[in-house]
Amino acid sequence: MIFKRLPTGMLASNCYIIGDNCEGAVIDPGAKAQDILEMAEQTKLIIKYIILTHSHIDHIISMDEIREKLDAKVFVHKDDATSLPDPWRNGSKLFGLDKTFKPADVFLKDGDIINIGDLKVEIIHTPGHTPGGICIKVNDNIFTGDTLFRMSIGRTDLGNGDQDDLMNSIKEKLMKLDDKTMVYPGHGTATTIGYERKNNPFI
Repeated sequence: MIFKRLPTGMLASNCYIIGDNCEGAVIDPGAKAQDILEMAEQTKLIIKYIILTHSHIDHIISMDEIREKLDAKVFVHKDDATSLPDPWRNGSKLFGLDKTFKPADVFLKDGDIINIGDLKVEIIHTPGHTPGGICIKVNDNIFTGDTLFRMSIGRTDLGNGDQDDLMNSIKEKLMKLDDKTMVYPGHGTATTIGYERKNNPFI
């Protein structure tokens, strides 16, 4: 698997590029579009997909620009789809941006599989931070967006979050994964499921 991290997004959000066998995907295009495009070019992957862990502005701000330039399809969970064109629900109003985004091309649900080259990318619905928050599992790696961080968890006070849903998502879905599973969050550094199980004060 080809894997790149770009930790320079709005609010220091992480953007990831994954791929295999010449095909690739961008996870959470929150960095500057030019930076994402340059990193994609370095991988020599054909970027076919843009997968959103959720629909907050700091994870999607470059979505429309890179979708147009790369001719890629945008994937989002169906429960976050209506947030894309809504400046209040996508959080851009909080930063005075009043930004809207075009509709996604594909609506995801729990258990969906996306094939990227020879990679099988599994979608795990983890509501809580947002209703349509997802984690993205690829082999022994999981991209957790704003659901789970190293030694922390996502916020639920941004309008449509739910603390009970978030904790249920973490305990019933993420904590059932193998301890060795690498966790790549939407902000901050990587960790493992085992480390968070033993050390995360919220779990």
